Amino acid sequence: MGPIGLIDGKIIDLGEKVLEIEDRGYQFGDGVYEVTRVYNRRPFALNWHFERLHRSLCELRIPNPYTFEELTKFHDQLIETSGIGEASVYLQITRGVAPRAHIFPDQVVPRLTMTIQPVKPTDDLRASGATGIFVPDERWLRCDIKSINLLPNVLAKQRATEAGAYEAIQVRDGWVTEGSTTNFFVVKDGVLHTHPANHLILRGISRRVLVERIAPRLGLKVVEEPFHVAFAKGADEAFLSATVTEIMPMVSLDGVRIANGKPGPVARRLIEAFHALIAEECGVKNQLQAASLKRQA
Repeated sequence: MGPIGLIDGKIIDLGEKVLEIEDRGYQFGDGVYEVTRVYNRRPFALNWHFERLHRSLCELRIPNPYTFEELTKFHDQLIETSGIGEASVYLQITRGVAPRAHIFPDQVVPRLTMTIQPVKPTDDLRASGATGIFVPDERWLRCDIKSINLLPNVLAKQRATEAGAYEAIQVRDGWVTEGSTTNFFVVKDGVLHTHPANHLILRGISRRVLVERIAPRLGLKVVEEPFHVAFAKGADEAFLSATVTEIMPMVSLDGVRIANGKPGPVARRLIEAFHALIAEECGVKNQLQAASLKRQA
C-alpha cells in the first residue's frame, strides 16, 4: 500500500478514486479542517485541536459526526497503519454530498477525510531565522473559523515565495493580523505582542500553547493588542507560531533587519520550553533546535 488516508473511519489507499464531485467541500468550500502534529507516534495538544474543530463546525452549523474519542482512534489508526512517527495529520469535515445548491441540503451526512504525512525538518532555518514580507489581508471577516476556504492564504503565501521570503505577514487597515499559515508575534522590551484572538485571526493551537502555558511558565508578559507595521519592524524580536512550523524566529521583515538579524533570546527560550512541553506530553526529547540556537547566540 502506498500513502494512506481515512474516509469516514475507513483506512484507504490514496491511489483509490474517492472524490465525489458533489461533495460541498469541493464545490463550495463548505467545510472545516484541522492539522495536528505527531511526535514519537503521539499527537500533541489533541484536545485543543478537537475543541477548535467543534467550534468551527458549530459556527458553520455542520453537525459534528464524531466524538473526541472516535477522532482520537482515527488518529491512532493512521499513525499505526502508516508507521510514521514524526508527522502531521490533516483532518477535514465537509457538510457532505448533495446536489449543488447554495442552501443547506436536507438529510445530508457530513464527510470526514484524513491524511498523514512526514514532517520535513526545519532545524537549519530555525537556527538562522526566517524572513517575511507584509501583504494586504484580503481574507473574509471570519478568520476565527478554520474553514477550508484558503485561496487568499494561498495567494499570500505565493507572494512570499516569489519574493524569496518564508512567510507573508498580513495587514488589514494598517494593523498587522497574522501570517498566511502562522500566527505572528513580536517582542519589545521583553514583552510579547500579538493580535488579539478575535474574528480577524485564527486562534492557533501553538499560539494558545505559548500564551496560556509557556509564557506563564517563563514569567513573560503577553499583550494581545493590534499593532502597526512600523512597530513590528522596530521590535527587538519577531517570530511565528503554527502546528507544523512550531516556533520560527524571524530576522527580517520587508528587507528590514530585526535587531541584530539573528534569532533573539526570548525566541530561543520559547523554543526550548516548547520542546520541553512536547517531551512531557509525547515522551520525546527533541531539544536539538534549541541547542542549535544556543550555540549561535
